[in-house]
Amino acid sequence: MNQRRFDTHVYARRLAAVAAATADAGLAGLVVTPGYDLRYLIGSRAQTFERLTALVVPAAGEPTVVLPRLELATLRESAATELGLVVRDWVDGEDPYRLVSAVLGGAPAATAVTESMPALHVLPLAEVLGVSPVLATGVLRGLRMFKDASEIDALTKAALAIDRVHARVPHFLAPGRTEADVAADIAEAIISEGHSEVSFVIVGSGPHGADPHHECSDRELRHRDVIVVDIGGCYEPGYHSDSTRTYSLGEPSPEVAQHYAHLQRAQRAAVAAVRPGVTAAQVDAAARGVLADAGLAEHFVHRTGHGIGLSVHEEPYLVAGNDLPLAAGMAFSVEPGIYFPGRWGARIEDIVVVTQDGAVTINNRPRELLVVPVD
Repeated sequence: MNQRRFDTHVYARRLAAVAAATADAGLAGLVVTPGYDLRYLIGSRAQTFERLTALVVPAAGEPTVVLPRLELATLRESAATELGLVVRDWVDGEDPYRLVSAVLGGAPAATAVTESMPALHVLPLAEVLGVSPVLATGVLRGLRMFKDASEIDALTKAALAIDRVHARVPHFLAPGRTEADVAADIAEAIISEGHSEVSFVIVGSGPHGADPHHECSDRELRHRDVIVVDIGGCYEPGYHSDSTRTYSLGEPSPEVAQHYAHLQRAQRAAVAAVRPGVTAAQVDAAARGVLADAGLAEHFVHRTGHGIGLSVHEEPYLVAGNDLPLAAGMAFSVEPGIYFPGRWGARIEDIVVVTQDGAVTINNRPRELLVVPVD
């Protein structure tokens, strides 16, 4: 990645915001190792190794990158250089955790670390700091949940790209083809339609559709199969798509058609419920209520949605008990499903962005049960 692609104003604003949030939380600082949080704060896609690489954001002081000298070149693949961040490099035999402690002021104080930091680094850092770190989730969630205009633009482009893939899916479905055959075609289409990488491909045919996280197998597609296709990829600059459509290979049975109609109403009800001030739990309840009225409550076995951005699953989560009020800038999936073990399943999933006036659905493929003709 060329560092000229980074908008330093965006990253500078994020670093200032996370430092302020760290101070407000009464923490000495935040230690961010490679992962989505590091990508969010400085655009770095560095990987975690046994040698510590970390962005240290003190509540008061200059953000500092601590990394092995042999990894200095990775800074050119982030916004760190253009931001003018302080760099403290180290060589084998030196203690990088003491460098982190020095940036934080040296004295024992509450420090937050990101969820992606492995125990390999958490334990020696705790020993040097003299206190056990806390998770930085509370500090970062309030920032990453709210997408700015550039992030919404990236998510929209990703959504349009995965819509183009779903438009091609009916051409991949035919009796005798295996789920794996279809998945391979879809993976190729995800890349050809503009994604930089494939995040996941689920092709659940017949009884496999009743397993929400089934991937693919050597099962051959059959006439009247109901097929769940849940797919997503990474679209540069690193934002994700995630969309599910359900297909019927030939005309569905009356039972399938009737249950699917209820599912479609449930998804519409959940999307219609999205607006600022409504809680995540209320959106979940909107979908669940429709299915309960149809006698299908026990067949909806997962949350209604999850946030999306640099990672496929992130906050906010649309689930019972989550009283977080929705607000403009949040982006998440709305994906109720119904599952009949050993028989079939169905799911409809769109990505929705909360606006001041309500919500915008950024996936736009038809949500009906898509019937693929069989000769």
